[in-house]
Amino acid sequence: MKYLVLLLVVVGVLWFARSRAGRLSRRGEPPARPPQPQAMISCVHCGVHLPRDDAVAGAQGLYCSEAHRLAHGDRR
Repeated sequence: MKYLVLLLVVVGVLWFARSRAGRLSRRGEPPARPPQPQAMISCVHCGVHLPRDDAVAGAQGLYCSEAHRLAHGDRR
């Protein structure tokens, strides 16, 4: 029984030391910047909204996918 208690104390001390070391190492890091908002557009073919960076450009507008650009008759 005394070995079980000793084992629990050792595990508790190790857990406490490890969590404390993690907290100390994180203090030196600059806080993470939140993601910047992106411009949203709607697909000319189906109307779904998506980020501008993910859009497929065509001659008649912006699309959510290459398949919708072709389905809309936009051949660039």
